[in-house]
Amino acid sequence: MQSRLPILIFALLMAAIPFVPGVPPFWIVLLDNIGLAALVAMGLVLLTGVGGLTSFGQAAFVGFGAYTTAVLSTAYGLSPWLTLPLSLAVSGLFAVLLGLITVRLSGHYLPLGTLAWGLGLFYLFSKLEFLGRNDGISAIPPLSIGSFKMLSPGSIYYAIWVAVLVSALLTMNLLDSRTGRAIRALRRGHVAAEAFGVHTPRAKLLVFIHAAVLAGLSGWLYAHLQRAVTPTPFGAHAGIEYLFIAVVGGAGYVWGGVLGAAIVVILKEVLQSYLPLILPGSGQVETIVFGIMLVALLQLAPGGVWPWLMSFLPERTSGKKPDTSLKLEQRSRPAGQSGVLLQVEKARKQFGGVVAVNNVSFDVQAREIVALIGPNGAGKSTTFNLITGVLSATSGSISVLGKKVDKAPPQEIVKLGISRTFQHVKLVPDMTVLENVAIGAHLRGHSGPLASMLRLDRTDEAKLLAEAARQIERVGLADQMHQLAGSLSLGQQRIVEIARALCVDPTLLLLDEPAAGLRHMEKQRLATLLRELRDGGMSVLLVEHDMGFVMNLADRIVVLDFGTKIAEGTPATIKTNPEVIKAYLGVAA
Repeated sequence: MQSRLPILIFALLMAAIPFVPGVPPFWIVLLDNIGLAALVAMGLVLLTGVGGLTSFGQAAFVGFGAYTTAVLSTAYGLSPWLTLPLSLAVSGLFAVLLGLITVRLSGHYLPLGTLAWGLGLFYLFSKLEFLGRNDGISAIPPLSIGSFKMLSPGSIYYAIWVAVLVSALLTMNLLDSRTGRAIRALRRGHVAAEAFGVHTPRAKLLVFIHAAVLAGLSGWLYAHLQRAVTPTPFGAHAGIEYLFIAVVGGAGYVWGGVLGAAIVVILKEVLQSYLPLILPGSGQVETIVFGIMLVALLQLAPGGVWPWLMSFLPERTSGKKPDTSLKLEQRSRPAGQSGVLLQVEKARKQFGGVVAVNNVSFDVQAREIVALIGPNGAGKSTTFNLITGVLSATSGSISVLGKKVDKAPPQEIVKLGISRTFQHVKLVPDMTVLENVAIGAHLRGHSGPLASMLRLDRTDEAKLLAEAARQIERVGLADQMHQLAGSLSLGQQRIVEIARALCVDPTLLLLDEPAAGLRHMEKQRLATLLRELRDGGMSVLLVEHDMGFVMNLADRIVVLDFGTKIAEGTPATIKTNPEVIKAYLGVAA
């Protein structure tokens, strides 16, 4: 759990500022504007920096929040406090409608899509009669508590910053949870996340809605601060600026959003106030200088100012070890010593005219280690992808415990007890080993995003982390549990992937080149672990090029060449098979 002491100190500091003698009123105005921008930037931290979804349209959601309260409080006389949930609901509803279309886009189409509907909504704001067209809506009532009316920037200051602090806490709570780990895994691509049960479109839509609701909250506060709403602050220029704020502060850090808002708002104000005195009659030269200064700042701190500043602080000591006495419910194992777990029958995969897997058939029995070997390009990893739902078979069938899965998505296949590692390591480098491994237990947890934000998921979360810690100790990486995964060697990262796969509590474990990058003693320990797993009731299907490792470990070996099975049998049989020797093993000189 993250320390809340720095947040408390920050809250007390912000609360004390208005009472400091001699503080100019304009400083309070700047702090109000910083708070409003920080709310939008925090949403972009989750959306862009953590979730990997670039949006230029967040200003439109600010507009939804602002216009909703403006219409309801002026035309219908509703209390501003009653319009708050409605403003958030309208922003969230439009986020669902736009997100269902937008989050399925990828590459450059995603930011272009957000820019397109951002421009379209700005046009609507300026043309709809009930929104006041270009003149907007004025005479919006102020926020009030009893007879106290928040008519000045100083009086609404606390409402804005309470909103910032509460939003920051809720967002941090969300990231520090089962749901948050799923969101953070999205940046490294959807394949690994989906292999452990993460429904990526749903996770993307969740962060899209969260960012939109925070923007709507900013719009609601903006309307009652300014007491007038026009379309100008909700255009494409503002959307780009919000994204720039998040990037400057540190797009992957909640407090980076707050810091970025402070840097950009203050820098703009200083340049607009003082640059004309230095360069009179220079028009909009402050915009040019502003851009140059921010680019220079990003050259100094390419990851954002917040992580750059944090790099000067001493590294934190290792986190607390989870309580490994806590247990998750375990999957039932096949009772006997025999029985087919996986059946592959005439599986075929074509990519256009290229046949990657050519009518391959084999099975994996209960409590068995099967190796899938062959030269590079033989179709081994493609076969793994067919089994785990990453790819769909062109023809043939694949069954797990008698259930066909050749058309099933990865999220359904992992529920049957199939877990895997990857040929190319797919970890989130800026998450700890413990957090990466806990992603493997995603489907064994049950708490949703709302419970996570309200910190009602602690029992569930403790069990997930305990399971992750047990598997890390099992593979011999207990000392690296709290290190960032990206700081480990390639061999250690492969072992971390095995621990993550074990968190599924699988019946069948698929390992794609697990010994690559391991030293001799590490391979010996891995072989011992895999034998223990087999003896404990788990089956293993592995792809591996180290023949010494395979021959001393596997119960059966399946050999592929150019996508076609050319042999199957025990290690002793495979060693002497003429076709295998010719295609793969070679003849000793």
